[in-house]
Amino acid sequence: MKILKIATRNSPLALWQAEHVKQQLIELHPDLSVELVSMTTEGDRFLDAPLIAVGGKGLFIKELEQALLNGEADIAVHSMKDVTIDLPDELAMPVILKREDVRDVFISNNYKQIEDLPDGAVLGTSSLRRQSQIKALRPGIELKDLRGNVGTRLRKLDDGEYDAIMLAAAGIIRLGLKERITQLIPESVLLPAIGQGAIGIECRAGDTDVHELIAPLNDRETSLCVETERAFSRRLFGGCQLPIAGQASIKGNEINLVGLVARIDGSEVIKSELSGDIEKCDDTGTTLAENLLERGADEILKELIH
Repeated sequence: MKILKIATRNSPLALWQAEHVKQQLIELHPDLSVELVSMTTEGDRFLDAPLIAVGGKGLFIKELEQALLNGEADIAVHSMKDVTIDLPDELAMPVILKREDVRDVFISNNYKQIEDLPDGAVLGTSSLRRQSQIKALRPGIELKDLRGNVGTRLRKLDDGEYDAIMLAAAGIIRLGLKERITQLIPESVLLPAIGQGAIGIECRAGDTDVHELIAPLNDRETSLCVETERAFSRRLFGGCQLPIAGQASIKGNEINLVGLVARIDGSEVIKSELSGDIEKCDDTGTTLAENLLERGADEILKELIH
């Protein structure tokens, strides 16, 4: 193969991620020519409504997957937290790169940490996962939907539309905006999204040449952690835009998973933790999900889904 085409969203963060993959591939394969195929997805076009109202995070990858299926691109680069739990049969996600910081960040021009926000302050986030946990932590805060790319969200903060906003640390760091971070929120306070901080490479399932080219970019530890988190989410009905959070970590031959399901208003948070054999990631994720379902998560999710 002489030319490899990468499908990517045309937002600054998505382009950074695609360029990052491109540079690593060129270093591995000096004779390879790599081209970016950027596109505007449905999720990028519908910015006036909450994400859940227009179809969820899957809207950010649909066009990229179609480009793979049509042969217009050879691989697609995604933020793993945007990837739907079940991929089309013809596609595969064989590579997940080494993870960036998994935490969420609090950004404000007037307050040093989320605990400093007064009741009635307006905090921006588009995530039901964040909303539910923030409401449990600070019920007096007013939450307001926040859409758009990272630059747009920061501009809305600077224009005074919000007292503070919350974003994923990984995107801020990758775009070289670390100085904008006011507070890194500990995972014990705000549990991250499934796959947060990880970049995945998707390709056609039977394309062995492409699989071989990209295989060296896979980070085994990150892949195992994300696999465990996605197994947890899959058992919880696989909703990308539900108030579900999960984070896996590895110690020796064990994988540890912390997961939660919460009501959007923060009135109930069901949280648990489980460790298991590193070779049985799916079992660990599924078992923890079943534990939460038995403790009442099933009722919370059924109400939201129906």
